[in-house]
Amino acid sequence: MNYQTTCLIVGGGPAGVFLGFLLARAGVKVIVVEKHADFLRDFRGDTIHPSTMQIMHELGLLDEFMPLIDFHTGTLNVNINGVSFDGPDFSHLDTKCPFVGFVPQWDLLNFLATKAKAFPTFDLRMSTRAVDVIRDDRQDVGVRNAGGRSADGRVVGVVCEHDGKTYEIRADLVVACDGRGSTIRNAMAPPPDASRNNHRVDEVGIPIDALWFRLDRPEGDDGHTQGWLREGHMLVTIPRRSHYQIALVIRKGGFDDIQKAGIEKFRDTVAKVCPILSHVCGSLESWDDVKLLSVQINHMRTWHQRGLLFIGDAAHAMSPVGGVGINLAIQDAVATANLLARPLLEKSLTDSGLAKVQARRGPPTRKMQRLQRLAHRALFSGGQQIDKPFSPPWYVRYVVRFLAPILRPKAAKWIGLGFVQEHVETPSTAVSQN
Repeated sequence: MNYQTTCLIVGGGPAGVFLGFLLARAGVKVIVVEKHADFLRDFRGDTIHPSTMQIMHELGLLDEFMPLIDFHTGTLNVNINGVSFDGPDFSHLDTKCPFVGFVPQWDLLNFLATKAKAFPTFDLRMSTRAVDVIRDDRQDVGVRNAGGRSADGRVVGVVCEHDGKTYEIRADLVVACDGRGSTIRNAMAPPPDASRNNHRVDEVGIPIDALWFRLDRPEGDDGHTQGWLREGHMLVTIPRRSHYQIALVIRKGGFDDIQKAGIEKFRDTVAKVCPILSHVCGSLESWDDVKLLSVQINHMRTWHQRGLLFIGDAAHAMSPVGGVGINLAIQDAVATANLLARPLLEKSLTDSGLAKVQARRGPPTRKMQRLQRLAHRALFSGGQQIDKPFSPPWYVRYVVRFLAPILRPKAAKWIGLGFVQEHVETPSTAVSQN
């Protein structure tokens, strides 16, 4: 059986589920497909910034959302060689919630999905994988891909797979929110000898990777220090209610060498960099407890084609620096709903309308990526040892110390609110079944 909808969203991450909620709230018929059976995956972005909480407030969801926050703080503090320093200070931001909250991503997505399901035009399909795009080739001759189909034809839907069976979902608009390894983006790629590539992804070389793991929170720890720097090592601790989600920053491609040195040496490094964890490191029993994240920064040159739009990580993968990824994805979703909900309802969507999303969200995203690249160059470009990537030049240390009173509020605004803050403009026209 095949299906027809107004908007098909591929990917049930923050961008996809939030966009689905906003469109259904405005009365747009929407289907969201997610390849996994649930949202329960660890080591995903869970840093919720003031910009996202402001959106929750504007939607009337903030009071219900707040109990999901494991921990919140008005400042991000850093410990350098045993001495504590204050980082960005969010407490002075002019917003409803001038602090950063930490919420497990699966809790956020379950919360949003539950709210969205209350609208009759919202359809979430789990365990459903997008395998290819469907194009209307009748109007176009253009470049053809390996399968002989027009690579320029209007996208009119997606071929999906569920429980071993394939079927089609056709839509006025397909929105790809399926992450940095986007299946939809790969399906749209023309052959190597094509004269043009509208969906080219420009990669930025990043010198680091991150090793993620979890440890119990020590008794008496207040969780207010999130960064730990010692003798070239860098550790990030993200507080949860009963444990820490932790990242050890390493040189890119260095995980194999670290594994060869043994898990015991890894535990010793963690305890050395962050002494408060020394009594709980023993729970790291094997490398099965450690997950590698390959850090990327990239962006698509063009986010759209007729009938198709890319947002979130599918359009621009972000570095973990600042924890901005999930919040930028949500900002993308809000801007997309603001610009496209009415055209979708009125069946008046145009290519220029899709271009407005990139025109709105592209510039602030690129600015944030430039800021992340600057941070990478300043902090990690000189480190040569595999597990000691942190190597700021001497002048960076003095400049940062001298300019700290200016940089702290600036950094808080850039991180907490972004360079362009989105607000909910879509009407709430659909009647919730709750």
